[in-house]
Amino acid sequence: MKAMAGTRKAPQAGSVAIDRSSAMPLHVQLKQAMEEQIARGQWRPGDLLPAEPELCRMFAVSRTTVRQAMTELAYDGLIIRERGRGTFVAPPKLTETAVQRLSGFYEDMLTLGHPPVSQILRQETVRAGKHIAALLKVPVGARVVEIERLRFVHNDPLVLTTTYLPESLCPGLRDADLSRRSLYEYLETECGLVLARGRRTIEAVAADARQAKLLRTEKRAPLILIHSLSYLADGRPVEYYHALHRGDRSRFEVELVRGVGRGKSSRAAVRRRAGLPPGGGTLVGKGHKKAISGLDK
Repeated sequence: MKAMAGTRKAPQAGSVAIDRSSAMPLHVQLKQAMEEQIARGQWRPGDLLPAEPELCRMFAVSRTTVRQAMTELAYDGLIIRERGRGTFVAPPKLTETAVQRLSGFYEDMLTLGHPPVSQILRQETVRAGKHIAALLKVPVGARVVEIERLRFVHNDPLVLTTTYLPESLCPGLRDADLSRRSLYEYLETECGLVLARGRRTIEAVAADARQAKLLRTEKRAPLILIHSLSYLADGRPVEYYHALHRGDRSRFEVELVRGVGRGKSSRAAVRRRAGLPPGGGTLVGKGHKKAISGLDK
């Protein structure tokens, strides 16, 4: 995250004190004290935190203790360090259900009260290569609509998504305005296509130079990569996408179901009780490790 212009300085820590008689290490106490400041709203997202010497004075601890606490806070995603600018309270992570329900980023953010906006980077008809043709079960060279979108919430770019759909199923999609509209809603209302189930995998990757620039993060910053393939009720694949989510702003909620017994028959029974179709597997290509298997929707 890049700090906004005019960012205010965080207020003083008040009466928070470190207990030197406690067996808990000082840096852990300091981390917890700073977490409390953030949780209470004393330090708000975007606030510029005091510099190390000021934190040493405020909490009566050494610079080493401050650095240890700050390192752990940064690792937990609660603060963000910017070279030459200082350390800021990070914005809260946005919870999505994309690996649990067959929903899209637009629906998830709208449910949270954060209407998203999309910058369309590319929206055109292309010829399907072997990989896309195999996923969408169309002939190699078939016409597919490719859409690359940079998804924003409150002016912050959070997700870079590339989507492929058979043009024969949605012939008007290439010219549709999706900047403030859900793709799934468009498919339902304009094309009569209702997604029935899907399969998604999730893994961690590092941002390359282009991705970092678009998502306003650092090169090699952690990103969450989701591959998704969605189907109609008759089993035809209708949409494939891969989406890169900023790791410092995203988290995913998954509901788990545990069955009784062992073996394939027991697992199948669990899936039936959970309302999930049979199956499993991965959407990533050869040479990629499967991060999560069986996320059918």
